[in-house]
Amino acid sequence: YNVELHPGRGAALARSAGIGAEVLAHEGEYTNIKLPSGEIRKVSTTSWASIGAVSNPEHSFMTVGKAGRNRHRGIRPTVRGSVMNPRDHAHGGGEGKTQLGLRRPKTPWGKTARGVKTRKHNKKSNKFILHRRTK
Repeated sequence: YNVELHPGRGAALARSAGIGAEVLAHEGEYTNIKLPSGEIRKVSTTSWASIGAVSNPEHSFMTVGKAGRNRHRGIRPTVRGSVMNPRDHAHGGGEGKTQLGLRRPKTPWGKTARGVKTRKHNKKSNKFILHRRTK
């Protein structure tokens, strides 16, 4: 766990509670690791990581219980895009509880959401991903 993506930049991968990454192979200047998402990725052999797994694996089963407990943690209420104004979200506007008015759902920034790949096909880091994660 606590795997550095780039040497010296600090840990970026496998930092969540109860999570660990698995070393699969060492190939020259790169090491293949399997991430918790199922993705297999090349990382520099000189990158740092910790042995073991992050503690508190039951963290995801915690029930918040009430809105006030989340507010004490600094988390503000989540507002649905459909109840916003059109200038604030792609799903906003309309009279009452109307449909989206779009072919497919969008993020607040207008990017297609839910089930559509939005990653650039020519991204430089693509060569380091050996096997994409599967849903």
